[in-house]
Amino acid sequence: MTHPPLAEVLTELDPVIADAPADAAGALWRLTGTRRDLDSNVIRLRPDAAVGEHAEQVLDVMLVVLAGSGTLHAEDGPHPLGRHAVAWLPKGSRRSLAAGPDGMTYLTVHTRRPGLGISPPSGLQSPPSPLPTSGSSPEGGEPACLLHRVCPDCGRLSTELDANYCTRCGSALPL
Repeated sequence: MTHPPLAEVLTELDPVIADAPADAAGALWRLTGTRRDLDSNVIRLRPDAAVGEHAEQVLDVMLVVLAGSGTLHAEDGPHPLGRHAVAWLPKGSRRSLAAGPDGMTYLTVHTRRPGLGISPPSGLQSPPSPLPTSGSSPEGGEPACLLHRVCPDCGRLSTELDANYCTRCGSALPL
């Protein structure tokens, strides 16, 4: 029986940041592998770019500024972020990020999201009813295709219907 390593150096972030093209934005690095309970990303925002206001309803997120500066706008006001600032973003809190004139590169760490899937409503004891027959009208639900809400860089499904940018990595969402 083989055991996974107790510790592993995944990467050196200085070369990841230094070797990225000057105009690169979005996710520069991601934690990968299937046997993990954490997710982590290194995100670069271009100078004066922003991640719009949003709330992460499921996870607490820790953010560590690696390079540049910016401002975290939270419900209690603006918080300046300089190099090596560490911010805790509790689940349910509304926030946005704005990069400074030199841009901002930051690391996010949070528990791994469960995979997307379809599950019955809580308390449902019997299988769901069959699809509506012709002549009946289905109620509610999401459109059949959500690809316009999936980030092309990190794969996160945006929970905000009117989002233009990914709340995880800051990349523009498809229109």
